Amino acid sequence: MSYKYRSTFTYLGKRYDIRANTLEEMYKKKALKQKELKENYIVYDRNVSVDAWAKIALDTYKFGLKGLKDTKARYRKYVSPYIGTKPIGNVTAVECQTLLNKCGGMSYSHVSKLRQELSFIFERAVENRIIPTNPARKLRMPEYEKGTRRSLTDAEREHFLKCYKADPSYLLFYIMLKCGCRPEEAINLQGHDIDHEKRMLHIRGTKTKNSDRYVPIPDELYAVIKGTKRFDPISPNRSGQKHSKSSYTRLYEHLRRDMNISMGCKTYRNALLPPLPLDENFVPYFFRHTYCTDLCKAEIDVRTAQKLMGHANISITADIYTHVDMNDLQIAREKINAYSAAQKKLPH
Repeated sequence: MSYKYRSTFTYLGKRYDIRANTLEEMYKKKALKQKELKENYIVYDRNVSVDAWAKIALDTYKFGLKGLKDTKARYRKYVSPYIGTKPIGNVTAVECQTLLNKCGGMSYSHVSKLRQELSFIFERAVENRIIPTNPARKLRMPEYEKGTRRSLTDAEREHFLKCYKADPSYLLFYIMLKCGCRPEEAINLQGHDIDHEKRMLHIRGTKTKNSDRYVPIPDELYAVIKGTKRFDPISPNRSGQKHSKSSYTRLYEHLRRDMNISMGCKTYRNALLPPLPLDENFVPYFFRHTYCTDLCKAEIDVRTAQKLMGHANISITADIYTHVDMNDLQIAREKINAYSAAQKKLPH
């Protein structure tokens, strides 16, 4: 059948042909087709843009999963500006590797997550027969900033406690130190999580099935938090509300500043003057790690420690327990010297 009028348009990399006998009919058909494509339909072929497919892949396969918001934010910032408008079938492995290399020098966690998420998006396209191979499947990790999760040094613990005594808003980190909470777990704690009769804290962790747990509340901490109302945050922000991501970040930055000053750092016009005495890699997770090493020094058996930490695998707890720091080495040296001296006194 022949038509008098014809119009074409492209949507998500695919061309559509509209034909009609009148101009009015053609415009209506074109508008209806464009509306259908935008609201209810996506072209599943190699010409769909990376941005369009990424939205479908993440919303479909990661729907309702924790961390989806952060995944989308990483995608928008580090992927979309470089390959987002390209047809997915035209993306090469070299482009994916170049994109990842741009994140060189960032944290291991960030680079690793971005690599996994990039591969995930393309792998779902392979499964749906949109592209034949995954160009992000064998990406190599660029140079990254490898963080270490260690315990607080004696000096760091001393100065943190001084800062907490001077500013009770650091209660969040004090709870992490005394109960082994992850940052998000400490933020989510409310008054009803306190078992006053047993002096236990119900940590409603979600990272693994072991994360939901009860831990003892030390007397000095209980004295501070026992008056918390049932649905109030135990460690609120300065407005008395639950910490947001931004208020938590500000609190951490303030703590770093206060600890540096407490450790002797000078200031000029409110700015810290280098060198800064606090380790530049200092992160709040050190408080949780310190709790675990304190359990070891208190001679708590490793299986009980695993439950208190909420570790899914006992090997994670055991790895912390078997970590040898400089204090341990010093103690070992003294014991070896004492043993050697005793051996010399024995008759031969």
